[in-house]
Amino acid sequence: MGGMERSVEPELMDDPLQARAYAAADFDRSDQAFTERFLALLGLPFPRPRPVGDGGGEALGPGSPLDDGIVDLGCGPGNISFRLARALPQAKVLGLDGAATMVALAQERRQRHLGEWPQLRFEQVRLPLTLTTTRKEVTSPGGAPVEALGGPFAAVVSNSLLHHLHDPLVLWQAVGQLAAPGATVYIKDLRRPASAAEADALTERYAAGAPAVLRRDFRASLAAAFTAAEVQAQLAQASKLGKAAGSMGAAWSGFTVAEVDDRYLEIHGRWLG
Repeated sequence: MGGMERSVEPELMDDPLQARAYAAADFDRSDQAFTERFLALLGLPFPRPRPVGDGGGEALGPGSPLDDGIVDLGCGPGNISFRLARALPQAKVLGLDGAATMVALAQERRQRHLGEWPQLRFEQVRLPLTLTTTRKEVTSPGGAPVEALGGPFAAVVSNSLLHHLHDPLVLWQAVGQLAAPGATVYIKDLRRPASAAEADALTERYAAGAPAVLRRDFRASLAAAFTAAEVQAQLAQASKLGKAAGSMGAAWSGFTVAEVDDRYLEIHGRWLG
């Protein structure tokens, strides 16, 4: 097999020292780039109305229970979630992460400035959808978790979650569960380099001055990431499974998978389920 083979890494960043290193790191440029790209794809005003009949049901509009919800999958310490809440102050933003330590850090930040973020909340959720909160516990991978979380949502975003997952299909299945018909979906992640030497060069280029734990994790993440072709195959498989389950398997067919810069993938489109 040509190219560098994938090597998985731990799915959760739950070590307190590791989590705090990420919370303290300077990801401003990449986080801002993610937010600006999402806003450009989203279109304003938010939400972009869904044509009646596109996936069935009524179009989203002012006052709809779905008209302003954004879910951030794999939110970590909340960097993207906070930026979205700031950029779209009328939107309800929900950050989800499987690591209790990461969610606690996001909650700590929110509590320090509670009055600034009335529309922002965080929950610990591990994929496939399993919800444990102070309100209820939900273990079904069906519709119940979505309702418990306040969804479905008018937008689903995720930054740097996909490469952590040992089974990538759980992300695409979760997107299909969480997204309302017509929702904007934007996923960004690292892509796997063609060789170990290229991965080493990227690590030196982008993480040379970072703490050792971040350099180590960046190199491991490059090795755990997927190629564009692999993501295309994942979406095809998600479509096949959706059709077998009687849902909108074709919803993934219009999604764009693109290589961006020298290390990223973007997956985006509108959910037609």
